[in-house]
This record gives sequence, structure tokens and C-alpha cells, in this order.
Amino acid sequence: MNQGQDTAAALEALARIVGAAHVLTDPALIASNLEEPRGLYFGKALALARPANTREVAAIVAYCNAARIAIVPQGGNTGLVGGQTPDESGSQVILSLQRLKSIREIDPLSDTMIVEAGVTLAEAQQAALGTDRLFPLSLASEGSCTIGGNLATNAGGVMVLAYGGARDLTTGIEVVLADGRTVDALSKLRKDNTGYDLKDLFIGAEGTLGIITAAALKLFPMPRSRATAFVGLADPAQALALLQLARDHFGQGVTSFELMPRIGLDFVFAYAPAARDPLRARHAWCVLIEIASQVAGGLDDEMTGLLGAALERGIIEDASIAASLEQRAAFWRIRETLSDAQKPQGGSIKHDVAVPVGTVPAFLREASAAVEAFMPGARVVAFGHLGDGSIHFNVSQPVGADSAAFLAQWTAMNAVVHGIVARHGGSISAEHGIGRLKRELLAQTKDRNALDLMRKIKTTLDPNGILNPGKVL
Repeated sequence: MNQGQDTAAALEALARIVGAAHVLTDPALIASNLEEPRGLYFGKALALARPANTREVAAIVAYCNAARIAIVPQGGNTGLVGGQTPDESGSQVILSLQRLKSIREIDPLSDTMIVEAGVTLAEAQQAALGTDRLFPLSLASEGSCTIGGNLATNAGGVMVLAYGGARDLTTGIEVVLADGRTVDALSKLRKDNTGYDLKDLFIGAEGTLGIITAAALKLFPMPRSRATAFVGLADPAQALALLQLARDHFGQGVTSFELMPRIGLDFVFAYAPAARDPLRARHAWCVLIEIASQVAGGLDDEMTGLLGAALERGIIEDASIAASLEQRAAFWRIRETLSDAQKPQGGSIKHDVAVPVGTVPAFLREASAAVEAFMPGARVVAFGHLGDGSIHFNVSQPVGADSAAFLAQWTAMNAVVHGIVARHGGSISAEHGIGRLKRELLAQTKDRNALDLMRKIKTTLDPNGILNPGKVL
């Protein structure tokens, strides 16, 4: 049978499973599914298949495994490392999970809900809110990213400090294996010591070991009060001192602690003229801090007390406490605009890294100096979740530089930054995953025995190599 006959047979088989209307092959119709959001990767596909439920996912996977057709799982296509993008061969099937939209159960007594992989993060948050519960995973892309993608990449977000990331927020999963079998491990239990915890094997695996089709997620009581402040200070060391003081005061009540540099804020205010600096004077660094409580009222006074103590100790220079929900939203828009605001500045080489919290100031100091020595005029825009040591260490091109020439230095710049990350005992991927972008870096930085074990697990679970090949390993 020739290639054309093979392709026709595959398309017919997929159509029998999901219906012809849900097997798309026209490149114009699936163009957005073929490109990574930052434009780093462009692929082709045999087809885009859109199953409606776990049974159809399993049938597609079983067929593709038997036919040796590679599958690329895809949720909201918001990933930033190319993990959800097909290769250029045109032989892979994109398996879109966006039709798996059911919220199967919400159990406020056990503080869990079971949702399917295609539910967006915002929809999951709203479903929890409908029962006066909080699902605390929160990302800038929450309107379009999906729960399946969040778990596949072990997403972090702005409230990891208090609640943990996607792995910490999951009690169980349903996953389709490479041979089409379905593992139902949708436990709502907080404690289950019956052998290996299989869910943690698939969370963060980027669809290379199995395809997550549903998950049991942890919920929390909805906070009755919040206080949000925008704080100006001299440097990251002072920000770390403020974090320690805040946690001494409020413990787990500190839900977010975001560090932002002046250069990034200047980019935001130039990019979004409606945005306003909450502080009267310019400060070298700023922090967005939020605290929450189950006690209604009085939290603004507690925040005022914290900031007053920090001011007396010389930790901070100025602060503004949000006086309304609108002002709180305005504070958060500044933080959430930081990434997009770098686009008009030209090329940007981005690093999603993590180091131990206590070493963040030293890392920022050393890495910034190393970048500026490597490329005079390069502009470091380092921001992120100081509370868990996760930093988006982005480098914008020198003013007036050629973008293509700058981006050609991506690998060399990586070596500069990641070398310092390694010296501080850090990670080359804090929350975006490995995908295609960091596959070679993983091989260079991961412990040799750990990599060997990862490869053996991949071979055991996916012996024919059909699940998201070329990603992670």
C-alpha cells in the first residue's frame, strides 16, 4: 500500500471513531494548531482529531499505536516550549482534547472536583466558585489554557507560594496509555498509600507517557478577605526580607509575592498607556504582595501594620494598598502585562528558571552581570514568583540591535544564564516544561542516571514511541 493509501486509511479510521466532522486536514483550518504561540516552532500534521470523550481518545490512541502513527496531544495550545506542536513531517496526528469539557463532579465536603482535560482553567475556577470554593491555580493564560495542559506541564502560577502547583493540587487522574488502555485513578482521597502514586508519573510528562483525560482536583475554602499591595524597594535582597517578614506575620496567608524590575515596569507603562504606576516615585524594584484570610474584614489593617513595620526597618521605600477591587485588578494587570510588554522592545531570549528562594538575590546579581558582560547593552528583565524561587529571566535585545542576529545568540545566552542557575542548585525549567525548546538542555544538565531511568520509563510505557515523540527526551 502506498503512502496515499496509508493516509486515506488512517483518515477513514479516525473518522469512524470521532466522526468525519471532527477530523480536520485543511491546513488553513488547523493553522493555529500548527504554531507555537511565540512563533518558535511551526509544524505540519496528517490531521487534527477532536474526540468527545475518554472512550474516543482511547480508540484513537489504540489505532495509532497499532498503525505506528505518532500522536501530539494538545489542549489550549498555550505552551511556550513547543511541547504541543507537531514536527515538520506531516505524518503526526494532533489529538485535541478541547471537546472533553465535562465537569463530572464537585464535592464541597471532600473539597474536590473532577473535571475533564478540555475544561479551561478559568472554567474550572468558575465551577469551584459556584460552590463557594477556590481552585487556586492561576495563570495569565487561564482563559484559554486547559486543565489537561496544566497537568501535562505541571503548571505553577502566582499562588504556588500558598497552595502549590498543579501536581500539588491533584488527588487523582484518568489517563489513556499508549496501547489505548485507560487507567482510572480518579481518587478524591488526600491519603492513599496503596503502592506507587501513578498520577505523579504522568503529571509533568508533557503527554509523552500517557494522555490525561480527566483529573480530581483539590478545592479550598473561599477566602473571606484579601489585601493587595504594590510595594517599592531598593533590590531583591530587600524583597526577600519583606517576604520573610510577611510570612512571619501571616504564614500561609501570604498567597502571592511577585517581584518586578523597574525596566519591566517602564516597558508596561509604555506598552499600555492606560496603566498607571501605583507609587509616586520610581523604585528600582517593586513587589506585588497579596494576603488572604478566612476572617472577614480587618486584613487591610493587618497589611498596613506589616508595611509599616517594613518601612521602619528600612526594608521598603513606599507602598500602596488596593482600596477597591478595581484597584486590585489594576495592580495585577501590571504584573500580567510584563511578558507582552517586552514584544515592542524587539527580540527576547527567555529563561524560565528556579533557584532556592534564599539565593534569588545572588542569582539575579550574578546572572545580570554575566549577561551584560557577554552582550553589552542587553537588557535583563527578570521577574516572577519570588516566594517559590521561580524567575522569568528574560533578556531583551540591545536598543537598535538586529533582532535576528540577537536571537541567533540564544544557545550561547542560555549557556551563560544556565551555568549560573546550576551553580546555585537550580532548575532550567521552573514551570513551562521541556518540550522541544529545552530537550538538549535537559540532556546536558540532568543527572545521567536520572535520565537513564526516564528513558527506561518512556520505553516501558510507550514501546512504539507514538506519544509526543521528540519532546522532553
